[in-house]
Amino acid sequence: MVRKTTGFTAAIAAAVTLTFVGMDSSGANAQVAANATPTTASEAPLTEEVVPVFVEKEVVQELPEEARNEIQETAEEPRAQNLRQLVAAMPATGELSAELQCLAGAIYFESRGEPLSGQLAVAQVIINRSQDGRFPSSYCGVVYQRSQFSFVKGGRMPHIRTSSTAWRNAKAIARIAHRGLWDSEAGEALYFHAKYVKPSWSRKKVATATIDTHVFYR
Repeated sequence: MVRKTTGFTAAIAAAVTLTFVGMDSSGANAQVAANATPTTASEAPLTEEVVPVFVEKEVVQELPEEARNEIQETAEEPRAQNLRQLVAAMPATGELSAELQCLAGAIYFESRGEPLSGQLAVAQVIINRSQDGRFPSSYCGVVYQRSQFSFVKGGRMPHIRTSSTAWRNAKAIARIAHRGLWDSEAGEALYFHAKYVKPSWSRKKVATATIDTHVFYR
């Protein structure tokens, strides 16, 4: 059924339209109007209404390759009864993101001679620091923070033997720690040192774990 528009209805519609036009003229437009040269009603510039165009079909934006790799990795989490099995189940191929490269590099240089649990603990310290406001907010920022990790020389990471088992393990541990696939004994630790040294700062910290040759603190 089609209803006819009466003169009274048209008058109301016109009044509503004028009300909204008046509202649109406020705010930022008010300053422009104040500075402009007054014009008569017949000389007022006409404005063209912009009508949004809606796209019916899906708009797909291509993801960066790095993001696609991370999505594919997290699509199906590997399962294992212990950390060694989980490390073995992690993919041996695939490029690491820049952040995971920094994390894996720190694991490699700081703890490649440690058991896997010790390597995971080192990774956990870096992750914990990146989430603490007292430290840089990224893995790379934490690793390259001045005077924090002795293996960093001149703001650079030394050469990594990428064909070694130690590097493969470091990459696997980095992925495991980043995705929270295995709980670390280090817990909320933010610091660690080798057992054969006793830094002065350790007296003011609370030890959370001792794993092989490293002591961890929060």
